[in-house]
Amino acid sequence: MAETAREIADELRERIRSGDLAPGARLPGEPALVKKHGVAKETARRALMLLVSEGLAVRRKGSGTYVREFQPIRRVANRRLSQETWGAGRAIWSADIGERPMTVTELRVYEAPAPDDVARILDLEEGAAVVVRDRLFTVEGEPVQAAVSYLSADLVRESAIAQEDTGPGGTYARLAELGAKPVRFVEELRSRMPSQEETERLHLTEGTPVVEIYRTALTEDGRPVEVNRMLLDAGVYVMEYHITG
Repeated sequence: MAETAREIADELRERIRSGDLAPGARLPGEPALVKKHGVAKETARRALMLLVSEGLAVRRKGSGTYVREFQPIRRVANRRLSQETWGAGRAIWSADIGERPMTVTELRVYEAPAPDDVARILDLEEGAAVVVRDRLFTVEGEPVQAAVSYLSADLVRESAIAQEDTGPGGTYARLAELGAKPVRFVEELRSRMPSQEETERLHLTEGTPVVEIYRTALTEDGRPVEVNRMLLDAGVYVMEYHITG
């Protein structure tokens, strides 16, 4: 009996996880899967695309499908947002990637009227100015996250937050210097399919979803001081949370 695309993908996935198919190894092509499993070419293609959408494999035009060499990023929200990280002058990214090389590209810092939802969260008047920090993060040369931060311009325009280089500890360290130290964070997550523009910016392969995170930073007295909209390549992230019951 011919197998389904999911069954074929399950078998290949197990070979990847067991190490039988190592990072960088070429997966069996569509003709090989058709011959081995007695399926249609479209079924073989869907099996390979399932692995691509899960972030386990990448397609190389004219070459084939390969086991992804990029190691997943483990995002531990509790740890990365700890004051022990940014308060010591370290970037919050250091909690995610350790010594792996990370660069910020496509950085734009500018003032603009606050979008309606941002103005509502930050308790700003309609049309109030915000400083916008729009950037793309790449790890080992691979785009993994796009992020746009919004902060009240009246609060931060005279600080390094309004410059490209925010200095040691980043935005949160500068907010602390302004008397608006964030001590609590709220994150809302959802998974969805990306737009064409988002697909191109993150270099996503066909069928790969994104994780969209809205984070609000709040001060000791509950004042919201930053809204950060992040878009993550779901295929390269592991989301980890430590919850005390």
